[in-house]
Amino acid sequence: MFAGPFLLLAFAQQHQQPARARNAGICGPLDAQSFRCPKFGFTYKVPFGWVDRTSEMQEDSPEGPAGKSSPRSGSETLLAVFERPPGAPGETINSAAVIAAETLAGYPGVKTAADYFGPITEVAEKQGFKADGAPYVFAVGGKQLVRGDFSKPRGKLEMRQSSLVMVEKGNVISFTFVAGSDEELDDLIRNLKFGARTAAR
Repeated sequence: MFAGPFLLLAFAQQHQQPARARNAGICGPLDAQSFRCPKFGFTYKVPFGWVDRTSEMQEDSPEGPAGKSSPRSGSETLLAVFERPPGAPGETINSAAVIAAETLAGYPGVKTAADYFGPITEVAEKQGFKADGAPYVFAVGGKQLVRGDFSKPRGKLEMRQSSLVMVEKGNVISFTFVAGSDEELDDLIRNLKFGARTAAR
């Protein structure tokens, strides 16, 4: 299993590999700071000057939470953007937004968005994060998602991370945001919009 966002963010800090895009015409690409995904009915506005590492994240990921190699055929990074290049030095948390899709077939016990926080929390704890309470229903516009919040100390700083999850068309879609404060985290989440669905090309 993949439990994508936490592994993607850890992976992004260490690896940059050639792209292997598989979702052209369904979601994206990033265009003029806007990422559109007609298949799942959302758009995301990327902050100006951020670094797009989506193609690098579409390579095979490291091992999944059970210590087994993760079959990526049912997992895909739709968007992975960072405030500065992963691995670049900085005195602040490197804020990020990662959007991933995974097939429900890879998670036999997951039927709802809330169920997906079992694997997410397991992987998060292995990465040093602690859950800030139980997952809860969270509205983005008129769309109901499930949100889980996590935190992790980074020296004198604290990394704040939130994942929003929905189940759509046989897939689990996760929107994971990282920032150095709750205020910045809220700003990143506000860039996510849901609207009228258009047919995938």
